[in-house]
Amino acid sequence: MSSPRLVATRTPDRPRGAVVVLHGGGARRGDTAVSPAQLSVLRMVPIAQRIARAGRGDLAVLRLLNSTRGWDTRHTPVDDARWALGEIAERYGDVPVALVGHSLGGRAALLAGDTDGVRSVVALNAWVTPDDRVDLTGRQVLMVHGTDDRIASPARAERMARDVARTADVFGYVRVEGGKHAMLSNGGAFTRAASDFVTATLLGHEVGGSVAQVLGGASDVSA
Repeated sequence: MSSPRLVATRTPDRPRGAVVVLHGGGARRGDTAVSPAQLSVLRMVPIAQRIARAGRGDLAVLRLLNSTRGWDTRHTPVDDARWALGEIAERYGDVPVALVGHSLGGRAALLAGDTDGVRSVVALNAWVTPDDRVDLTGRQVLMVHGTDDRIASPARAERMARDVARTADVFGYVRVEGGKHAMLSNGGAFTRAASDFVTATLLGHEVGGSVAQVLGGASDVSA
């Protein structure tokens, strides 16, 4: 099995916060290595770049490359996410951290969100199971899901959302009308929501756009 790796998007010397971006991947058995060129990894590059720009030099933004593709019960992406959080603590000390993940990375972000130091979690088209449970007391959580996702069930995500909302200090669920799993044709809705939420929760920036709508009571946005 390979070792997980952190790839820097922006690493200021003295950040006010840090963001770890988690990629997805097919549910595969075995120890298939993660390639930096695989689509599930590349899909998160523009999201990491958008967050870095919005952070204006105040956020360290790093992408995590998991130790293996998919979700192996012996060593899951949650283990890799917790490793990454330990690395962040060693590099930057006691700064607030956000986890931003897509698909299986969204599931890992939610399940690792109870780790010390995590202030906020963004789960994009999270691939979750009916047995997933997590206590995110003290965290601020946003779930964003496309209504036309055929890979990660929107119904499962909404059930998970109801469970998370019971403990999270701040919670929002955004439905992207017509959004599909890969976030391609309507990627802007996902990217904006993630960037707005992260900069608001880590830096105190004003929450704008779709996130302001959902936190104010609306739950649907168009691409």
